Amino acid sequence: MQATTILIVDDEPIQRGILAGYLKKHGHAVYEAGSASQAIETLKNRAMDIVLTDYKMPDRTGFDLLKETHALNPEITVVLLTAFGTIEGAVAAMREGAYDYLTKPIDLEELDLLIQRIKERGRLISENRLLKEQLAERFSFAGIISQSAAMEATLNTAGRVALSKAPILIRGESGTGKELVAKAIHFASARKEKPFVAVNCAALNENILESELFGHEKGAFTGADRQRQGRFEAADGGTLFLDEIGDIPLSTQVRLLRVLQEQQFERVGGTETLSVDVRVIAATHKDLESMIRLGSFREDLFYRLNVVAIDLPPLRNRREDIPPLLEHFLQRYAHENKRKKTAFSREAWELLLRYDFPGNVRELQNIVQRAVILSRGETITTNDLPAIVKERKGEKELAALQKPTSLPERVEQLEKELVLEALRRSSGNQSQAAAELGISERNLRYRLKKWKGH
Repeated sequence: MQATTILIVDDEPIQRGILAGYLKKHGHAVYEAGSASQAIETLKNRAMDIVLTDYKMPDRTGFDLLKETHALNPEITVVLLTAFGTIEGAVAAMREGAYDYLTKPIDLEELDLLIQRIKERGRLISENRLLKEQLAERFSFAGIISQSAAMEATLNTAGRVALSKAPILIRGESGTGKELVAKAIHFASARKEKPFVAVNCAALNENILESELFGHEKGAFTGADRQRQGRFEAADGGTLFLDEIGDIPLSTQVRLLRVLQEQQFERVGGTETLSVDVRVIAATHKDLESMIRLGSFREDLFYRLNVVAIDLPPLRNRREDIPPLLEHFLQRYAHENKRKKTAFSREAWELLLRYDFPGNVRELQNIVQRAVILSRGETITTNDLPAIVKERKGEKELAALQKPTSLPERVEQLEKELVLEALRRSSGNQSQAAAELGISERNLRYRLKKWKGH
């Protein structure tokens, strides 16, 4: 059994000594205190995992010590040791945060089991805290792969509004990462300890959507055999992400508008008015202004949602982000599939850099995952890429692939190849690529901007 640091507080030296001796034999680090005052002094100077305290002591009760201990460190586990006549006080202390109580004389096997439970609880709390930290890091703005000026400006806006309570409307094509940005906003806000709840409005029909959002009462419709909590209730205190808000029917838009205005609603089939504190982040790839003109989206709801608008640029308009995204997903899926160090061939890399990715980051991710799975060696070649990447040649792609005829065209084509190769070797790091090429980063950015329009 791993050592646990335990403080025994009891004004009876013999009882205290017997308990301390037993725990020391079982490998625990044990400290003793003969009074609550002495215990507080010990707690101020030493880190403790558990306090085992008698309930009835001359200077203060174990209940008093519980409150003072948690004022010093709320993570210390307090267990009351109580005689038969003070069980009621021990139970009251449990309501105030004591972990458990043991009756005297102490059953040592029961004590062992209790310490094991406390250690397991501590382990789970630590793991949960670590998972929360990892989740927050994963969905932080720093965790979003981007080095383009367009995306950095977008993330800067998102970061500035995160701490506000204002509703946010994220707009962008499918696959641009709207939910990822919504999660980053949530985890950068004061609501990060509360739930982040997502609803894909396009995936649900009108009846199911209302039940999902607002919940329903038993008997509200056929099949409603019990009361059901909705997503607004589940997100209370946190953030509700409404993806594809443009697909919500008009009847549901009316109810949604009321929640945004008053933070109140009724479950489907219910009459009780429920109040919630929810921050709404909505997202869409649709032109809501056109929908307003056509009468399929409420103008008042639009303005209520569009307090802060965040526009996510498509990947083709932030091509500087393609190299680091390719490398990120390559390493991720190589690790997941237990592959050795994997790399793109030069030809595959250049095809991917020229591709427009109409499905944006989601399409790029899928392409890389597929390529890693299909590749037979450590190098991903053009054979591992889908036909659409190899065959899709718009005007930009055709111009890039045409053989240059004049000397200036040949020189420019060679420059492009050298720059692309340097960017590939530097995983898209423009500062590193510029240093390798012997030019300034400003010069490199100028060339990339010039070639972007051709």
